[in-house]
Amino acid sequence: MAVLMHTYDRAEDLHTAINTTPLVDVMMVLLIIFLITMPAITTSLIIDLPDERQQINEIKPEHILLSIDLQGNIYLFDRRITDKEDLRQKIHVLSNQEPPPSVQIFADAATKFESIGMVLQMLKSAGLTIVHFVTEPESDSSS
Repeated sequence: MAVLMHTYDRAEDLHTAINTTPLVDVMMVLLIIFLITMPAITTSLIIDLPDERQQINEIKPEHILLSIDLQGNIYLFDRRITDKEDLRQKIHVLSNQEPPPSVQIFADAATKFESIGMVLQMLKSAGLTIVHFVTEPESDSSS
């Protein structure tokens, strides 16, 4: 009895192509599953949700910016004011705007209250009642 053995002598006899039919079948099944489950994921209930806008805290021209450093030096719009009477006069001029401006105070955390109290008294005597103390956001130490 003779056994027929086939040897591959030539490169043309080898089939080196990848069969992509199973890949296409799997992709079609996934596409069908996706198309069926998509309507179930989206809600069909119509709800009028409120719009939320995150307000950016901008420094507008109607704000008076006062800064007080650790030594008690007072700055009006980043310009150092050395004379208390000059500061009082400038605050009085700025307070005559319509509508009355608000005041944002940037004070060092270790500043003595004497400087802050003096500035608050000047603002009160000028009729400026809207005063904001600007602080750093609290850092989350648990992360």
